[in-house]
Amino acid sequence: MIEKLKGYLAEWSVFEKVWISLFTAITVYLYFAFQDTLLGLISSIAGMLCVVLVAKGKVSNYLFGIVQTVTYGYIAFGYGLYGEAMLNWLFYFPTQFIGIWMWMNHFKKKEDSEQGENVYVKRLTRKGWILVAGSFVIGALVYAELLTVLSAQQVRIDSMAVVLSVIAQILMVQRYAEQWVLWILVNILTITLWVITLVQTGGNDWNMVIMWTAFLVNSIYGYVNWVKLSKVQKAED
Repeated sequence: MIEKLKGYLAEWSVFEKVWISLFTAITVYLYFAFQDTLLGLISSIAGMLCVVLVAKGKVSNYLFGIVQTVTYGYIAFGYGLYGEAMLNWLFYFPTQFIGIWMWMNHFKKKEDSEQGENVYVKRLTRKGWILVAGSFVIGALVYAELLTVLSAQQVRIDSMAVVLSVIAQILMVQRYAEQWVLWILVNILTITLWVITLVQTGGNDWNMVIMWTAFLVNSIYGYVNWVKLSKVQKAED
């Protein structure tokens, strides 16, 4: 058991170990210092484990994703961030299972992997980028109208973050490296969304800000890592 654990940790880079340790420590500190909710703590840690495993190309990321989507959706709903809540419960949660199925259908054997990744990476074409941009503009405008009808908070930021998240998740399930560019934008928007919401409502769930900041750092790393993997895998073809 110990040897198996050592072998698993050997696949983690120094950056990954430092990243997950640092943000977990900050999250636990905030839980006690600001009397955050236990649900917020669970959601943050599950979310951080999920995204770092995505960056590593590990199918196991979806298991932590299931926990994070359920808990985060509940927290967001409590703050009136209905766009975030619906995104997690109605989209992210079911796509975790779709992701497991699709990644397993393109599973990469351990002996063929470069750094322990489980999947083959794809790249987005110019036509694909045009489709992504058009979908974002139309989707954000339509979703903003829906959130307005629901009397949601921070409609514009919420709608942009949600639509970008949907597109990024679709690219993630299909294994495109460019998903990370969208995740970077999503994380910046969502950090802004939570800071404004917590300041205005006086809420204590600052773990959400730390979690999304951790996601932002991981997204930058994930993009660099997946581009590198795509180049290595292409060279092997």
